[in-house]
Amino acid sequence: MDTRNVIAAISLSAAVIILYSLFFAEPPNTKKNLTEKKKIEQNTDMPSLDQKETLVKISREEALKESERVLFENQSIIGSISLKGATIDDLTFKNYNTELESNEKVTLLGPKNIEDGYLIESGFVTTDKNIDIPDSNSIWSIIGNNKLTNQSSIKLLWSNDQGITFEKEISLDDKFLFTINQKIINSTDKRYDFYSYGQIIRNKTPEISNFYILHEGLIATLDDELIEEDYDDIQEKKFTKTAQKGWLGIGDKYWITSLIPPREKEFKTTFDYKKKFRVNFIATEPLELKSQSKVEEKLQIIVAAKRVDVIDGYADSLNIDKFDLVIDWGFLYFITKPLFFGIDYFFKLLGNYGLAIIAITICIRLAFFPLANFSFRSMAKMKALQPEMVRLKELHKNDKMKLQQEMMALYKKEKVNPMSGCLPILVQIPVFFALYKVLFVTIEMRQMPFYGWIHDLSERDPTSIFNLFGLLPYDVPSFLMIGAWPVAMGVSMWIQQKLNPAPPDPIQAKIFMFFPLFLTVILAPFPSGLVIYWTVNNILTMAQQVFIMKRTTVKTKT
Repeated sequence: MDTRNVIAAISLSAAVIILYSLFFAEPPNTKKNLTEKKKIEQNTDMPSLDQKETLVKISREEALKESERVLFENQSIIGSISLKGATIDDLTFKNYNTELESNEKVTLLGPKNIEDGYLIESGFVTTDKNIDIPDSNSIWSIIGNNKLTNQSSIKLLWSNDQGITFEKEISLDDKFLFTINQKIINSTDKRYDFYSYGQIIRNKTPEISNFYILHEGLIATLDDELIEEDYDDIQEKKFTKTAQKGWLGIGDKYWITSLIPPREKEFKTTFDYKKKFRVNFIATEPLELKSQSKVEEKLQIIVAAKRVDVIDGYADSLNIDKFDLVIDWGFLYFITKPLFFGIDYFFKLLGNYGLAIIAITICIRLAFFPLANFSFRSMAKMKALQPEMVRLKELHKNDKMKLQQEMMALYKKEKVNPMSGCLPILVQIPVFFALYKVLFVTIEMRQMPFYGWIHDLSERDPTSIFNLFGLLPYDVPSFLMIGAWPVAMGVSMWIQQKLNPAPPDPIQAKIFMFFPLFLTVILAPFPSGLVIYWTVNNILTMAQQVFIMKRTTVKTKT
């Protein structure tokens, strides 16, 4: 019994430590050993960064008025493209509010000369310094239609004085995809080499969750390898890699800004920081522009809310390698993503994500029913053997070795495994982590209500026992926000503990009695959807345990 209790205590302690380290500890500052394949010359840097311009920060409204713009809108997004630089630097999500009780929409992209500037550029560069190419200050002309809507396109034009014309045809689908067909037309008798590029520029580090289980920052999949770089890491060291397929971008918790380079062509990707964060690709092999001819390439841009159906849809329809990893499913991908699909299925069936979480909890309990039955039968036998174990402990209190031998003999005779009580806890931990990931990273759970006081399942329970769940007219500090659902979870854990065999050691008994309170405090800041899962799971576990223990007791008596 001593051994069993010690192991159980260690298991529970380890679970708490793991929970804390995963959800609250600061991430380690890891470094990657990176190599790059150099196929293009060093003077083919992005043109906008060659300007070394000093920008005076102004308001968003003033910045949008500084240049002529092409408006775009579909059912999902609204914004504009600046004719100065032909940059996509104004984008708002029409279907997402900044706060639960606010009508203000989420705005992601912004002009370069505002404090939180965030924009996308694309074009061509050349090693020939005698050729003028469009840069971030070049003014483009509109040819034809001056508004970009669902399934339409616009054409932008810029020409130099050397007989070369640059053309961009930009189209927009009904969600989040921009397709840019870039073209260079040479009306001279000379030959030139051009390299296509695309880049995302972000002026500063945004507000991030700073949770170890979620990556927010620079991201790419290059030749099947997932690259994730934090903002802090890139400020210390540049990342460069050459690849033949993939995508690159900047990911927030719920939003992604990404570039998909031209297919089947090698490109070099760079993440760096030069007073701004920059994510870019540039082709490693030139496009040969012969005299009196033209060259063109296609670039795709996805600026999206990270809806699973949208991201998976683009990954499949556009054949983008591992694009679904823009959603941080984590190392338990094989559990987390199927778990989301299960919850989403029940949501479509029941119309509420809280009910969907309860339904998936029942399914999980059914899946682990045989394992739990085995564990509970063993625990029931252990409880029935409690008087005999107390007698043996009193009989051999001065001979620990003899006591252990007698205990092992008793376990063997009664066919009891003292370790089996730990199985339900160990099995639930991966599911617990996976469900937490689903609630934390998927935008589908964002601002989704349950019943009563739970208005957002992805946020903590907003009530507190210290003001009687809102009955007393005062607010409590955040560290005392222990809501009704966490309290219910703690009570259910305490009742469940009473059904298990009590440790004979008084010190161990006190430690075990402390765990429900301790975990209630630890889990109080977690998403309310997760606490609902844990509470319902405890209730179902207790019902199954009582049923098994009664059957085992009846069989023992007969």
